[in-house]
Amino acid sequence: MVNCVVKNWQGEAVGETTLDLPVAKEENAAHIVHRALVRQLANARQGTASTKTRAEVRGGGRKPWRQKGTGRARAGSIRSPLWRGGGVIFGPKPRDYSQKMNRKERRLALRTAFNSRIEDLVVVQDFAAELTSPKTKDLVTALARWDVTLEKRVLLITHEPHETLYLSGRNIANLTMILATNLNIHDLLTVSKIVATDAAIAKIQEVYCD
Repeated sequence: MVNCVVKNWQGEAVGETTLDLPVAKEENAAHIVHRALVRQLANARQGTASTKTRAEVRGGGRKPWRQKGTGRARAGSIRSPLWRGGGVIFGPKPRDYSQKMNRKERRLALRTAFNSRIEDLVVVQDFAAELTSPKTKDLVTALARWDVTLEKRVLLITHEPHETLYLSGRNIANLTMILATNLNIHDLLTVSKIVATDAAIAKIQEVYCD
């Protein structure tokens, strides 16, 4: 169980929230988080890379020259893999890279990864009402008040979608915005700072602790 300070829109500490996530044992934590990360990256691959074998390349049906008597090496097709414009030996073909992982394991990996980033977590009050109109400058200024710099990647987690917030933050290069129900291993591990609303923290504990 970890107590996190909650900041308001002005950057002042106004209370605390508790984060209590069941995590993997220390000796297994790195392994299960690594498996979940590899799975996510593998599942994101399209697997559409494709090359043609000598049987699929157009042409090459006729023998280029007779077998003997020319002084050249024997050849049976201009589409041999040895020739320019020929087929490819053992080239890639469309395939499915996806990997399976049990739901309980995925949840455990997410909780473990999130818990490992506690030192980089900034919890704030729900500030959607503070953004009355889409304005990137207001959001950047608020992040600065929360001691969050945008020199490196920042993850902003909210409990529900908010159009004004989305429009305010979509143009910030190093800011990624996701919902608490859409947490993923890659974002949690690759950002420098994590900003989450207190409602998002409550949602994470509700959704991922079953």
